[in-house]
Amino acid sequence: MPKNESFFKILILGDSTVGKTCFLTRYADKRFEEHYLATLGIDYKLKNITLKNNQPVKLQIWDTIGQDRFRAITKNYYKGAHGIVLIYDITQNDTFQNVKDWVESIKKEADEKVVVILVGNKIDCEEGRKVSKEEGENLAQELNIPFYECSAKNDINVNEVFNDLAEKLVINFPKNGGKGVKLKQKQVGGTKKQCC
Repeated sequence: MPKNESFFKILILGDSTVGKTCFLTRYADKRFEEHYLATLGIDYKLKNITLKNNQPVKLQIWDTIGQDRFRAITKNYYKGAHGIVLIYDITQNDTFQNVKDWVESIKKEADEKVVVILVGNKIDCEEGRKVSKEEGENLAQELNIPFYECSAKNDINVNEVFNDLAEKLVINFPKNGGKGVKLKQKQVGGTKKQCC
């Protein structure tokens, strides 16, 4: 790791089927799969980027389980997280309604300096929209966090979310340059097919 490289741990949170795995795969691997294997364990990807000021940053991005019955496992990963991408599906109102529950978990379990970004995913499915952009913006304003509408499928605003997050992390955790975050052992679980 270069001496001036910052290293940040990021969690992707949200209900099952909001597209967390597709979002991460689009960002880290530059690809999209129409059908994916649902995450029943915890997995991560590493991504090296360079910010506008030429600051090198390494992101360790954790894809988490969305099902309620696995929330206790997911909470273990909040510790040491610097950033969180909190995703809901614009075509499923219940995933939007559950954002406040996720925020409460973040407040209880994560570092108080953690940077959270709210993402409304699947804007490529405009005909099935159940949550308006205005509703997303209002909730983000109420929570005092940044907001993006995105499409992992069409690669809309995915890079922007992580670039914005990385810029904010460098500001919130200035002494993190060159420090590592201990990698936790990956938990492997079963999988089942789901549509992204």
